[in-house]
Amino acid sequence: MTSTLTGHDATAAPGYSDRRSDHLRRLHKIEGQVRGIAHMIEDDRYCIDVLTQVSAATRALQQVALGLLDDHLRHCVVDAARSSPAEGEAKLDELAGTLRQALRL
Repeated sequence: MTSTLTGHDATAAPGYSDRRSDHLRRLHKIEGQVRGIAHMIEDDRYCIDVLTQVSAATRALQQVALGLLDDHLRHCVVDAARSSPAEGEAKLDELAGTLRQALRL
């Protein structure tokens, strides 16, 4: 069964399944960082200190995104390409669109 909105197989495990706990651990850490930033603002901390923490949280989220991208390429895209050239092409098109949107190109 293929989802019409995302073009993925609803019954297949996501490509990040093997690293799910790693991704969740990082996201929970980032969640704590963001709460800390909110507390810094509540406590009227120095702007540059707040911006430094925002930058660190942003980089941490980017690292999660890169990990998910790597998982997607190594599992979802490779599996689709092995299944059929058309499915592989569709996954690459989907990925290119997602990257265009993320990079605002």
